[in-house]
Amino acid sequence: MSSQTFSLATLKVEVSKQRKREAPKGRQVDAQALEEVQRLLGAEPRRRDLLIEHLHKIQDNVGHLSLAHLAALAHEMRLAQTEVYEVASFYHHFDIVREGETAPPALTVRVCDGLSCEMAGARDLLARLPQLLAKDVRVIAAPCIGRCEQAPAVVVGRHAVPNARCEAVVAKTKASATRHLPEGHIDFAAYQATGGYALLKACNAGTRDVESVIATLEHSGLRGLGGAGFPTGRKWRIVRAEAAPRLMAVNIDEGEPGTFKDRVLLERDPHRFLEGMLIAAWAVDIARIYIYLRDEYHGCRALLEAELETLRAHPPVAVMPEIVLRRGAGAYICGEESAMIESIEGKRGLPRLRPPYVAQVGLFGRPTLEHNFETLYWVRELVEKGGEWFASHGRNGRRGLRSFSVSGRVRDPGVKLAPAGITIQELIDDHCGGMQDGHAFYAYLPGGASGGILPATMNDIPLDFDTLQPYGCFIGSAAVIVLSDHDTAVGAARNMMRFFKHESCGQCTPCRIGTAKASALIDKPHWDLELLADLSAVMRDASICGLGQAAPNPVDCVMKYFPHELA
Repeated sequence: MSSQTFSLATLKVEVSKQRKREAPKGRQVDAQALEEVQRLLGAEPRRRDLLIEHLHKIQDNVGHLSLAHLAALAHEMRLAQTEVYEVASFYHHFDIVREGETAPPALTVRVCDGLSCEMAGARDLLARLPQLLAKDVRVIAAPCIGRCEQAPAVVVGRHAVPNARCEAVVAKTKASATRHLPEGHIDFAAYQATGGYALLKACNAGTRDVESVIATLEHSGLRGLGGAGFPTGRKWRIVRAEAAPRLMAVNIDEGEPGTFKDRVLLERDPHRFLEGMLIAAWAVDIARIYIYLRDEYHGCRALLEAELETLRAHPPVAVMPEIVLRRGAGAYICGEESAMIESIEGKRGLPRLRPPYVAQVGLFGRPTLEHNFETLYWVRELVEKGGEWFASHGRNGRRGLRSFSVSGRVRDPGVKLAPAGITIQELIDDHCGGMQDGHAFYAYLPGGASGGILPATMNDIPLDFDTLQPYGCFIGSAAVIVLSDHDTAVGAARNMMRFFKHESCGQCTPCRIGTAKASALIDKPHWDLELLADLSAVMRDASICGLGQAAPNPVDCVMKYFPHELA
């Protein structure tokens, strides 16, 4: 038999085997699970970018994600099962139940173990609550949930328990679950009654022109308030110059430990943010807006859904871009702009390599205007009062205003609107009522978990963009955590590095291995300073995104400013 004849014969046999195969390879789709998934999705589109939204629908209704549900969802969306599984397993808030495993209890109690909550007694809650609650209640530690001013903060199901004590948490687990909207916010009618949306109407009517609005923002010096600090007016010009259609992505993920300003402002005055967002969309000629809200903010999502529904029913202008609200699923990395865009597209939140930048190639490959919530919150007031009004505020040679999220050992924590360039001592004394009784100011984190740690002796540094870098720190989203003589910088660094280890997306080796190695090294009673310094340099130089690049900051600051704690 010739080689050609042999090859043809072999091919025929293989084709015959393929035809005789009764079912495709891989997990078979369970009919009952498929019927359940189809019922839950209803008439919703089966588009790839809706994968995370559909996973939420299943988990919200079933309480977890079984492998049968994942296989059925993959079948329904015409995706590979591996693709669905890798997305579901990436996010902390999806509970995948594998073969042989028991489904989680119907109710989960999440105890925040962020630094501010740890200082306020979170460890005691984690130790005591499992013994006090019913057996069908799960108690787990959770990374920062954005309620640092209410430390220790707990979430029972979808309900936050501020300044939690065991008795209050137990009582909340017994209460019936209801749809919760934060109380006392300015709704659509109240906002319009005080001049709300008048500026948007003026822009759309031609009373205001795009050039003057952008020029006002440039003159004000407003910079991105999510942490990066890119000039707002310049960003609008860059994206506006790109080819249409252009999209907008609004970042309300706010996962940096110590940060809660966006949540507080959203709970108070949602339409001020929405009007600023629509003015930005008008100026840059945006076709569609995506709002990405962190999953921990259940009340904010209910509020925003309700106010968006009212806004759509009573549009202040004739033509508005479509507004899409997307739900995070518990991943700090999605606060990074390109990781957030990946998540909006229904994928794992892995940061993209740059260039290209999202202003050129962002959501769905289109030029994208990406903004933090608070940046847009300021737009209306800045344009109405003028750039000079905003720029006229400031101390110590700085310009503008900042919303500081202050937590820790101060008497009155919360969101403090203060001049840019204020010092930590002025912030504590003038805005926070001083230190708590029995506590002396010892140290502070000027920019959340990744912003570094400074001693109280360095209390005269202006808090603003570009003022802290010479000290190995940065202001980021202005999340200020105050430590007292009851705390240590070493303890704070250990808490932060555990967080970074937990939240690393794992895409790049320097961050994935570096955060785990650093956490293990600093948990030891004696630190290997030379090895930690080498590890820090590698992480800074080789990590893909800001998480790995900034994660060493707390450790480096301890070695530089608190050597007495390592002696």
